[in-house]
Amino acid sequence: MDNIVTQMIILLLLVVAGFVSNKCGLTGGDFDRRLSNFIINVSCPSLILSSVMGDTVPDSRLIVPLLVTGFLTYLALFGVAWLLPRYFVRETYMRGMYSFMLMFGNVGFIGYPVVASIFGHQAVFYASLLNVPNTLFIFVVGTVFVLGGDGKLRFSPRTLYCPAMVASYLSIAIVVFGWEQVPRVAAEPLRLLGGITVPGALLVIGSSMAHIGRHHVLGSPRTYVMAALRLLAIPVAVYMLSRAAGVDETVNRINTVLIGMPVASYGTMFCLKYGRDEGEMVRGTLITTILSVVTIPLLTYILF
Repeated sequence: MDNIVTQMIILLLLVVAGFVSNKCGLTGGDFDRRLSNFIINVSCPSLILSSVMGDTVPDSRLIVPLLVTGFLTYLALFGVAWLLPRYFVRETYMRGMYSFMLMFGNVGFIGYPVVASIFGHQAVFYASLLNVPNTLFIFVVGTVFVLGGDGKLRFSPRTLYCPAMVASYLSIAIVVFGWEQVPRVAAEPLRLLGGITVPGALLVIGSSMAHIGRHHVLGSPRTYVMAALRLLAIPVAVYMLSRAAGVDETVNRINTVLIGMPVASYGTMFCLKYGRDEGEMVRGTLITTILSVVTIPLLTYILF
């Protein structure tokens, strides 16, 4: 329990570092946009690939259950995320933002270290398989949510071949064909580049937060409704339904922890990349990240 709380505080301090850096004139503006594009197109794909290049091979019998559980979970989350904002978000153009925040947690950035601290380092590989549908949906459905606030669905088939998706396809191939010994000369650069993802994404969030007025930082009641759903109600429902469906308990627990992560950092970076106002997304990300210091340990205590 203490390790989980400590990990969440460490990640929150990186957000604070981004905020301070912006106030000191070191980040912001074009720097944030360029760093966001670098994370999306280079460091995160590297993180995805490096996650399947470890020294240990997981139980192959869990590979299919992990992928099936992940895809079914995100199909269900899509329906929930599309429906619920209509009941607590008045502005039509803003519902897509809240749909994104409800559907996508910070799996790749925060989920991996949290899973490792709870279940051990080998569980990160299982988390990476559960993260495959997250990566798929966040670059397909996630961009639709961010760009579709005007009521128009915008989807380009090119998102299926973006760097993160290509990395996901390659990671699945590595698992399926059992390529255990990836040469160090290939794995180590990917690991180092992937290591930029977590601090880089959190610095961008903190830097973006510096542009929000003090009276807006705490958010509105709808932000806290979203936070309660994202951090507690939805993961508890996922856990109970998966347990009733007979999903392997280890798979179910890891999946539940991943679903209970704060809002994905990609939301802020997508807003910056596509020219959308990131204020609401930054507030949702910040508030859920702060609250997750309490809710993630609480979730694991209640369910496990």
